[in-house]
Amino acid sequence: MESKAAAACVYEDEIRDSRPRFYALRYMSRKMVKDRLALYAFIFLVLVLFVSIAAPLVSPYDQATGDVWERLKPPVWSEGGSPEHLLGTDQQGRDVLSRIIWGGRVSLRVGFIVVVLAAAVGVFLGLLAGYAGGKTEIIIMQMVDIQFAFPGMLVALVFVMVLGPGEFNLILALAFNGWMVFARMARGLVLTYRNGPLVEAAEAIGVKPLKIMFRHILPNIFSPLMTLFVLEVARIILAEATMSFLGYGIQPPTSSWGLMIGEGRSYFPMAWWLVVFPGVAIALSVWALNIFSNWLSTVMDPLQKGQSAE
Repeated sequence: MESKAAAACVYEDEIRDSRPRFYALRYMSRKMVKDRLALYAFIFLVLVLFVSIAAPLVSPYDQATGDVWERLKPPVWSEGGSPEHLLGTDQQGRDVLSRIIWGGRVSLRVGFIVVVLAAAVGVFLGLLAGYAGGKTEIIIMQMVDIQFAFPGMLVALVFVMVLGPGEFNLILALAFNGWMVFARMARGLVLTYRNGPLVEAAEAIGVKPLKIMFRHILPNIFSPLMTLFVLEVARIILAEATMSFLGYGIQPPTSSWGLMIGEGRSYFPMAWWLVVFPGVAIALSVWALNIFSNWLSTVMDPLQKGQSAE
């Protein structure tokens, strides 16, 4: 009884000491103001997210509606450009700016859904492998190693070729190809906490394994997983663009940045804006996500360790 009471005291103390300080929003905002590059990246991401969500309201034209009399109009600042189409029109007379806005909505949606699915599966299996150990860990990590042995884009391409192109199948293919990174990282992080005083005290007083994994271990490994989450969104945006460019991703008339580049590559010598503008949208979005993830890794680390905010 005394040992169980002592374990309970240790358990309560460790919970208080190890609770991550994610609530320190003032500390994080102060850090962001000091890091101008991260601030610009964050503002850009918020702007892209807002415009994508509000696409039906802010888009000048419908993404699929074109006018053959207005086809291949250059941007407004070029000779022959029109203020009615700021970034020009494509080969079917569709407004490029409108298609970029709607394409951002699709690219961000695919990126977020894929990473949420991959993280849910990968983190759960990583927690299970790291905490349970033994044969469970061996089986899960062998599954990870086997899937890592195959080229990721090739696996996704074969997956979509079998099931057929389209947004839903693309999401399944990319999620199936992305859970391993979360599983490997989660398992490695769990190993650093599995034999810690918090876990030992929780086990001593009879806390259930699932509660230990999700309530006590997961919050303490959240920071690096969050950084990986943001990086994976950037990677999936590039993967979606690649698949759509090849014709196995998003299908017309739906807009996608990669699909716009794929459809416009044949007209590049005479209509460079069909490729350049969606390419710039992809590059800036991926750049902003990478900058923001780097900032998260540096700022959330002291919060993760429970250090005092400055």
